[in-house]
Amino acid sequence: MGLKLEVLADAEAAARRGAELIAAAAGEALTLAVSGGGTPRRMLALLADAPLPWEATEIFQADERVAAPGSEDRNLTHLVLALPIERQAVLRPMPVTSHDLEAAAREYEESLPARLDLVHLGLGPDGHTASLVPGDPVLEVSDRRVAVTAGEYHGYRRMTLTYPALAAARGILWLVTGEDKRAALAGLLDGDRSIPAGRVENDQMVVIADEAAAGRPAGASQ
Repeated sequence: MGLKLEVLADAEAAARRGAELIAAAAGEALTLAVSGGGTPRRMLALLADAPLPWEATEIFQADERVAAPGSEDRNLTHLVLALPIERQAVLRPMPVTSHDLEAAAREYEESLPARLDLVHLGLGPDGHTASLVPGDPVLEVSDRRVAVTAGEYHGYRRMTLTYPALAAARGILWLVTGEDKRAALAGLLDGDRSIPAGRVENDQMVVIADEAAAGRPAGASQ
């Protein structure tokens, strides 16, 4: 597993570094998948002014809650708020309001490129990433790139990219901030397969973490 760690001073510096790496991954076009949660919102806002090839950029979702349009719990709601209106045409939302979620997951998979250029992942204190959550059968999906959780997690079923989709990506950018992520981050760095994040396999992965999450000073690396 190719995993590199960069430690930044704080969450703002980590967000800026994340935006820089996304911009660096873009060539003449960019296919990017982004995860939800509060951690990446500043990074996504910074992307609006980044020198991306916006006319040839697509931003997919790494995961989404099955919730009503406009819900505060929807990752899409915060994606829309993070990007100015002139950038929002690049968004490719997961179809979680469909009455047939399994068919919707297949539809979304068909819309993905064969290999995403970059996937942004977060990390929960329990070691989940995207909506690959502890104890759910979605962790064992090996023949689909998009799937739906069997049960609810924190009140919602989820649609998520699966391990095969993450493995196929050209690169993965983890953004991890906050002291409450320290134990999970240690597990990720150690390749602990007892947590969902530890089962992600990709040859090109970089973890951008702040000092609080890493438990080590800015400038440290692995």
